[in-house]
Amino acid sequence: MKTEITALLGTEYPIIQGGMAWVAEYHLAAAVSEAGGLGIIGAANAPAAWVREQIHKVRELTGKPFGVNVMLMSPYAAEVAEVIAEEKVPVVTTGAGNPEKYMELWKNAGVKVIPVVASTALAKRMERCGADAVIAEGCESGGHVGETTTMALVPQVVDVVENIPVIAAGGIGDGRGIAAAFMLGARGVQLGTCFVATKEAQVHENYKQAIIKAKDIDTRVTGRTTGHPVRALRNQMTKEYLKKEAEGASFEELEAMTLGSLRKAVLEGDIRNGSMMAGQIAGLVKEELSCKDLIDKLVKETDALLKGTGIYE
Repeated sequence: MKTEITALLGTEYPIIQGGMAWVAEYHLAAAVSEAGGLGIIGAANAPAAWVREQIHKVRELTGKPFGVNVMLMSPYAAEVAEVIAEEKVPVVTTGAGNPEKYMELWKNAGVKVIPVVASTALAKRMERCGADAVIAEGCESGGHVGETTTMALVPQVVDVVENIPVIAAGGIGDGRGIAAAFMLGARGVQLGTCFVATKEAQVHENYKQAIIKAKDIDTRVTGRTTGHPVRALRNQMTKEYLKKEAEGASFEELEAMTLGSLRKAVLEGDIRNGSMMAGQIAGLVKEELSCKDLIDKLVKETDALLKGTGIYE
């Protein structure tokens, strides 16, 4: 399963784990990298010192490539960017903004830069300013979402970037999804929800079980009116939020409802009032596997579907 992405990242497989806030910490990142994918530490809103500590802990557990996801809206983004350069982290992925101002810093440190994009315009801009690849993420994904589906976004991004590979994300939960992404022109995939339910993910069992028990209709998108849409499993919090949103509640009132809600779900197991971020493929997740078993299963399924197509070696 070799593509331009495995060559770029130095991984065995072109599978990247999403940089999910509160979920993507060193245990998960190291396990994914050890299993042949690219594990990612999610910096989210964490201070730079925490990110540096996570980097060191990943390196204690694996000698394989890994990455850090930088949420560019974070108040610590600039400090985290410096840490990534100082620590010479192999790969950085970015979300919630434009990483252009950090590009020179990272490239000079030998860091591979892979921004998440939700439009062709941003994809072209990222290629022009030196990105090594882009992640085209559709609205089927968990957490913060755009408007365009993966099926529609990926081939359009593939068509507009000229010299860098595209990684597909959003709505990919098994080998069929990976094979479809390759057929659309992607050369790698990023998965999030599948990894939340793995044995190595340090998330509350209630959250894992909620994903495992989820059906196809069990996600909701809140925050469309505020400009910050988020996909999560439906529960009491999403029900109340959507009701208030429909009634025209203020941005401040809506934000207050979700303050700390992801932490409630991930660490405290509050599946009633927490934000259980998950993608639309949650219904495909049926059991808690190790990262190695999950990746092996994904690779086996994909290979069976793409054998003889010449899409990858």
